[in-house]
Formats: sequence, structure tokens, C-alpha cells
Amino acid sequence: MRKIFYYVLVSVVTLTALPAIISCGKSKEQLEQERMQQELLDATKEELTTALSDRDSLFVLVNDIAAGMEQIKNLEHILSNPGMKGETPSARQQIRNDIQAIQQQLQQRRERLEELEKKLSQSNLTNSNLRNTIESLKKQIDTQTQEIAVLNDRLAQANQKIENLQTQVDTLNTTVTKTQAELETAQTEATNLADELNLCYYAIGTNKELKEAKIIEGGFLRKTKIMKSDFDRNYFTRADKRTLTDIYCNSKKVQIMTNQPEGSYSIVSDAQGMKTIKITDPAAFWSLSNFVVIKID
Repeated sequence: MRKIFYYVLVSVVTLTALPAIISCGKSKEQLEQERMQQELLDATKEELTTALSDRDSLFVLVNDIAAGMEQIKNLEHILSNPGMKGETPSARQQIRNDIQAIQQQLQQRRERLEELEKKLSQSNLTNSNLRNTIESLKKQIDTQTQEIAVLNDRLAQANQKIENLQTQVDTLNTTVTKTQAELETAQTEATNLADELNLCYYAIGTNKELKEAKIIEGGFLRKTKIMKSDFDRNYFTRADKRTLTDIYCNSKKVQIMTNQPEGSYSIVSDAQGMKTIKITDPAAFWSLSNFVVIKID
């Protein structure tokens, strides 16, 4: 029994010392390679599973970051084309929402990368490719963060420019409205003034009627005077010089008592002999007075 125990003990000691004995005849490169192989052999199944999971997560992140870059390029395209819908308030709000969503996604991806980097540093498995990939992705996220900041600034500048233009438009609209009102007032005043300047008056009546209205006065041997200051203006008919061309007198005997220039009018008769005064030169006819007195019998 003691002999069996002795042989077992010698065998264990020999097996334990065997790698050290063998290693004496190997180079450093071979020893390092064997050490790395041993680390892989020593890794537990759980560590391998975790490493594969981390690798898959990293690949997902690569795709997500590539998609994020595409989103940023699309936003850059929209903001670089003023003819697109980016000019409308609803579209600008949508761009603002998209930028905020990308910012949140970038923060989430940064946190996921930090978590993977932490796991990798705690793992017994060494993978320089994964570490390099993580560093590359971190730089891409930093670049995208800077681009998003630039897009935010450009959107803010565009909004400010649009607000400034809107203010200018509102000011111009106010000015145009005010000017339009002033123009309409001026046109109304001009029309009223033109109407007033073209007002004319004519009175038709017998000698007796004209005297009663105090439009004429005089007697058999006295010179007839026309329109003293207290004459009855209501006896006159108002008219417009621009449109008054005929004064129908409804009488066979007509005499113009006021000093309308000769040649500026004519007196014509109809088939029954009734007289009408035709104004042939309005400017001359009304040049001396805006009033004309016509006596009929």
C-alpha cells in the first residue's frame, strides 16, 4: 500500500514539473504564444459567451452609428436647400425634433460603448481588434455630435433669418396698409376737390320768378343787376361742368343774363320751337363764373 502511494506521488510531481522542464528548451515567442493559448483554454464558457455577446453588440452599434450618419446627411441636405419644405414652420419643427432625437441616440450609443469598454477591460480575454473598433466608434460619435451641434446652429440661424424676414414683411405690410390708407384718403380728397371745383349752378325762370328769388333786380328804366349777396341759392340747380352739355329751358324765348362768353354756347330749338342751350366750350363757358342765369318768357 505504501509503495502504491509513493508511485502516485512521484507521478504527480513529475507531471507538475513537466512544463517547466520542457520550457527550458523553447524561445520566448513560443512561450508567449503558448501562454495566450493557455489563457484561451482557461476561459470559462461564460466568458466566451459574454465575449461573443459583446462582439455582437458592437456590430449592432456599428450599424446604428452608420444609420445615424445617414440621418445627419439627410438633415444637412434639407437645410442646404431653401426651396424644400424646410422653410415651412411645421417642417422646421420636424427638423428640430429629428435633431433632438439624434442627440439622444448619440448619448445612448456613447453609454453603450462605455459599458462595452468597461466589460472588455474586466475580461480575461484580450482582443485588440475589439478595442480598436470601440475607439473608432467613439471618434465617430464625437464627430457626429459636432455635426449635430453645427446643424443646430444652422437651424437656429435659419429660424432667426426667417423671423427677421417675417418682421420685415410685417413692417412692410403695415407700411403698405398705412400708405394704401393715405393714398385712398388722398384720392378721396382729390375726388372731392375735383367735384367741388367742377360744381356749377344754373337758374331758369321768368323775370318775375328771378326777381322774387332776388337773383335779378331792376325796373323799366333801371339797369338789371344780377345776383346780389342775398340771392336765394336754393333756386339754382347744381350740376357738374364735366357732364353738363345741354340746359333744356322749356321755353320759346331764352336769354342768358350772366356774362358767359360768346362762342362758348349755342341756343337751338326743337320741332316745337322750345329752346335748349348747348355748351360747346365748357372751359370758356364757365371761365367767368360758376353761375348762369337764364330768363325765359
